[in-house]
Amino acid sequence: MWEWHFRLIYWHVGGYLVDDSDDNASDRFKICQKLWETVQMNTEVIQDQLNKKVLDSLAEFIKKHGLGRSSDNWRQRASEIPTAALMLGVNVPDHAMTFRSLCNLLQDSVTPFVVSVHAKECAAVKFLIQKVLEQLMEIGVSVDEEQEDDTALPQRTQCTISALCQWYKTVTKKSTKVSPQRKENSTNSDLPQSLPVVVIFKDFEAFNPQVLQDFILICSRYTQELPFIFIFGIATSPSAIQHRLPHSVSSLLCIEVFHSLSCTQHLASVFEKLILNSEFPFKLSSRVIQVLVGIFLYHDFSVQNFVKGLQFSMLEHFNSQPLSVLCCQKQEALLSAKTLSKKNVERIRHLPSFMRYVETQEPQEQVRLLTDDEHVKGVCHTLLKNLHKYHKNYYPILQCLHSLTSSLPKFPLGKHIRELHVSCIEKNLWETEEYDSALQLLRILAKDELVAALRKCAEILKSAKRMQNVLQQLDDFIGRLEALQSVSSEDSSGNGIVSGKIEYQRTDLFQLQKTLLEKESRRTRRMNPFEVLRSQVIEFIDSLVREYLTPAELQPLSEVCYYSSSGVLRQRLNVTPRTSIQAALSHPFYYLQNESLKTNSGTISSAAPDLCIVYKLHLECGRLINLYDWLEAYVTVMSAAEDQDTNSEEGGKYDSLKHARFIQAVSEMEFLGFVKSTKQKTDHVARLTWGGC
Repeated sequence: MWEWHFRLIYWHVGGYLVDDSDDNASDRFKICQKLWETVQMNTEVIQDQLNKKVLDSLAEFIKKHGLGRSSDNWRQRASEIPTAALMLGVNVPDHAMTFRSLCNLLQDSVTPFVVSVHAKECAAVKFLIQKVLEQLMEIGVSVDEEQEDDTALPQRTQCTISALCQWYKTVTKKSTKVSPQRKENSTNSDLPQSLPVVVIFKDFEAFNPQVLQDFILICSRYTQELPFIFIFGIATSPSAIQHRLPHSVSSLLCIEVFHSLSCTQHLASVFEKLILNSEFPFKLSSRVIQVLVGIFLYHDFSVQNFVKGLQFSMLEHFNSQPLSVLCCQKQEALLSAKTLSKKNVERIRHLPSFMRYVETQEPQEQVRLLTDDEHVKGVCHTLLKNLHKYHKNYYPILQCLHSLTSSLPKFPLGKHIRELHVSCIEKNLWETEEYDSALQLLRILAKDELVAALRKCAEILKSAKRMQNVLQQLDDFIGRLEALQSVSSEDSSGNGIVSGKIEYQRTDLFQLQKTLLEKESRRTRRMNPFEVLRSQVIEFIDSLVREYLTPAELQPLSEVCYYSSSGVLRQRLNVTPRTSIQAALSHPFYYLQNESLKTNSGTISSAAPDLCIVYKLHLECGRLINLYDWLEAYVTVMSAAEDQDTNSEEGGKYDSLKHARFIQAVSEMEFLGFVKSTKQKTDHVARLTWGGC
């Protein structure tokens, strides 16, 4: 559903951009298309990397129980079926890619006999067995769809496990004849006859429990002839197997549980490698990120839908922002005359960020920026280089700050790096209370903890070519910290040591309190070498934050790269189906864009579709709707469309065609859930909704 929806938008926006009168419309479309393909390819690579460990473990499990069954008899009885319970989590839309990768891996490296089934295709045991045989034996693939049902019936009558056993023996014998050398040099357990038959239940919880029980009981009786192996795709917990299978059936399975990474870990990887990447030119504002993450956390936990939301933001940005063609200009590339045409130069002058930049310049420079187009082009080239440089410096410092604060208690700046990123790009981070709390916690770190944190920062900065000066200063701080002599635990935790002995003497309570406060103040004022050096380190980190983590909207020409229309994104992605349906039925012009459908409020257009007319008429009725009165009102509206006099005898009557159209419209209303039949009155229907859009 998502894929076709976005392909439709992609084609529509692409055609719109190409047909646009703007001179850079085709360039914007090409850039958007290239970025779209980059996002899609990188997402699949990230998904494969994250799932590699669990998929390799499943492959080893199947090799162990399928290709070497004789060596594992001590682990399972002869009638037990090896079963892998794959815990995938509740991000159900992402499971399709995981199972596709699993099938490809098993077919390439383990066995060609791999079957994957859905619950919606297997309402009964015979349908489940039929699906298994169709995928293995390719039954029905060579049969023409236009053939009659009696031709396909003999094929279906053969869908039994016995037929599968005969086919399996035939296929394995053929493969043995093809490779006689392998038969001579292999043991019985390595012969092709031992290739396992893997059945993958993609949505285990959605299967009918009785169907699963019957299928497992049938397969357990053929374990000597067919080396079955099951894989259960589970979204909730391993207890789902016990809830759906009784002990008499689950005892026939030799179950091993496999856990995949959580959806939040997948999102963190995608976010870090796609959005927090200086090489990726398209950026998201803080509010857009909050909308996408909110949909992820409160709807489906789907990383694929998060990526599709990112792609939709990309389409909207390149469609609505003519200057988006500048976002892919490389730092060393000169802007062409076509890219910076006179129209685009004027658009640059109207950008809020550029207007703020002009206000900070000298009066003479302001006049040149507002009047000289060639000068604006040169300044624009410099500003784009600075924006690219800003991104190159921003992300390494952001990762360093996150590595320093993610281990602090209560996560003052957020547990995930996306939370820190949102805080940095929407406001000055150093002016927040959370940042002050984080610095206070950093100021009480022990020496070993501080050195370990700085080493992580140094590893991050090694890959940043522009941050070598910062890396040298960090290495200098690390060397100075390690060169300090070992201090006591009290000293390294931030408490000064007070020399001398306290002289005890008889005094009153007030004098004793005054003496203790004076000594405490002397202790806080006196700092040992480690505390002095630690304070310098924190001040250095604070200076990096203030220099490199400035809000993105303050950067000139930031609108070129950043998409900030969070309202449009929320309206498109976080839709309410009921509201959309009612809007379409009440105001068909909103979607059809037909001038004849424009009407005043409270009126019904005779040119509207039958469903819209019937819907508007039913809004005027109460809880029970008389079908005859409803039909009469419909005929009256249709007669007005045909320019008939509704008061005449011909205008008040209706023919069979109008009657059929009315019945079809009422059936569609019932299908949409607006009305239903009632037993109170046979010629009435009950209304299920109240109010319009």
